[in-house]
Amino acid sequence: MDTDDHPTGNGGADLPGVEALRAAERRLQRAQLSSDVAALDRLIDDRLVFTGPDGRLYSKQDDLHVHRSGQQTMTRVDEEHLAVLVAGGTGVTWFLGTVEGTLAGEPFLARVRYTRTWTLDKNEGWRLLAAHVGPAD
Repeated sequence: MDTDDHPTGNGGADLPGVEALRAAERRLQRAQLSSDVAALDRLIDDRLVFTGPDGRLYSKQDDLHVHRSGQQTMTRVDEEHLAVLVAGGTGVTWFLGTVEGTLAGEPFLARVRYTRTWTLDKNEGWRLLAAHVGPAD
């Protein structure tokens, strides 16, 4: 994806920040796919609020628990499109793609859009602060 593809069309302003955030987003995808709790712990801010597909709010500890316990396993994360916006120490990513796996023993397969808000930590780099997932047509 080219940086001109994000929703605000800032044409790649702060290109180093955009590329670093894109890399963080993709590390998050790999960590979800492998249930790498240590990597997820580093990438997710302690204040995370995640709005799930059921409309409920979840915390970082909730997210780490489903991976650690095996309640959620992902077997597929296929990115179709990734848009990135950076404004100072705040970043937003828009992921469009297909995810597949199991949650609480039930299989799932869905084309989804994640909107993720990130904060730049001087020591840790980009960390996920808020996220929302919903179905995509």
